[in-house]
Amino acid sequence: MRTTFLVAVIAAGLSSAAIAQSLGEKTGVNPLLGITPKTEDFIKEAAISDMLEIAAAKIAQEKGNADEKKFAEQMIRDHGETNSELKQLVPPGFKSALPTSLDGDSQKDLDKLRDAKAEDFANDYDQMQVDAHQGAVLLFERYAKGGDDPRLKDWAGKTLPKLQHHLQMAQQLEKSHK
Repeated sequence: MRTTFLVAVIAAGLSSAAIAQSLGEKTGVNPLLGITPKTEDFIKEAAISDMLEIAAAKIAQEKGNADEKKFAEQMIRDHGETNSELKQLVPPGFKSALPTSLDGDSQKDLDKLRDAKAEDFANDYDQMQVDAHQGAVLLFERYAKGGDDPRLKDWAGKTLPKLQHHLQMAQQLEKSHK
């Protein structure tokens, strides 16, 4: 009886993992799978990334040190530009993919940053920037290599060096505070 129960529990766990993995495989949003994201998912993820970067940078301008404030200023400028460019390039059939607000996970990250104590802010912000830019670089690399929409694919390739530079800057910012 115990063995049957154990087998049922393990099978249930494996099937839920398979469902979660198949969703990532299906959409191409999971960077660990190396699959090109669908155009709709690329648009959504790129737009949310820009919105989160801008909102986090505004918090950093209030709570950050001099280096973080300088970095934040560039994030507001650069991600404002890429957000505008993305909106102009979205194909007519994909306009609904443009989010009007942050998703739940991004909002939680932003709330954590907003609520961070002064002594924790640098670590939280710097790590968030490294993580966010690593994800953005992977997303843009995958779409630039295999995206469906030629204009967005070209734009992803042209935007990638700027995101790679942001990642390097974020990594340097993180190193300077350890």
